[in-house]
Amino acid sequence: MSAEKLLERTFNFAEGELLLINKPYKWTSFDVVGKIRNSLKPLKLKVGHAGTLDPLATGLLILCTGKLTKQIDTFQAEDKEYTGTMILGATTPSFDMETEVDQEYPLTNLTEEAIYAATSPFTGDIQQYPPAHSAVKVNGERLYVKARRGEEQELRLRFVSVPVFEITRIALPEVDFRIVCSKGTYIRSLVSDFGKHLDNGAYLSKLTRTRSGSFLLEDAFEVTDLVEYLKNKREKLSAEQPTSQS
Repeated sequence: MSAEKLLERTFNFAEGELLLINKPYKWTSFDVVGKIRNSLKPLKLKVGHAGTLDPLATGLLILCTGKLTKQIDTFQAEDKEYTGTMILGATTPSFDMETEVDQEYPLTNLTEEAIYAATSPFTGDIQQYPPAHSAVKVNGERLYVKARRGEEQELRLRFVSVPVFEITRIALPEVDFRIVCSKGTYIRSLVSDFGKHLDNGAYLSKLTRTRSGSFLLEDAFEVTDLVEYLKNKREKLSAEQPTSQS
């Protein structure tokens, strides 16, 4: 959404606002929450997000403020849509570009027909393990913290739904895709399993969340635009306050 659209909005952050944000690359979801919360000072408001995005992912992040934070679980439960790119012929421990390639595979035996057909086992109701490098908590600690210490963890199988998994471009080693999935689906795990199904390897190189429920990325604000708007609004309100007379 353009910065000009902000001027057309009227916000009531205390009562509760739902903010659609385009999360920048390498920002954590909590980075975005913190940035917006700080921009709302001196108001002491609750700010939370409805569905974590990995730091290397971009796209739609739903933020709720004030009383609307009570509805975060409702927004988080909605299905999500993603577009992205996977790299075939290699794997990484994190299933994405956070870690270095640890194994490589030849691409000579891969055909476009096999790649298209490989989506079928991962469409519908499926089971998957979360990545070892993920924010899932085990005994109160995030898995990625344990993974970075080199600790092995027993991962629990989870059930998820993937109504749509389509290949949109093949230019080996790159393969573009579009996925619609339920809450809790790990696209990195899906990509890794996809590579294994092809008797090859795969890791995620790019991921963008384009939709969450009925909310679309095209309607989202850029973080910098929203922060600038809130800063200007705060300064304007401060300037309008009557000064005390001595």
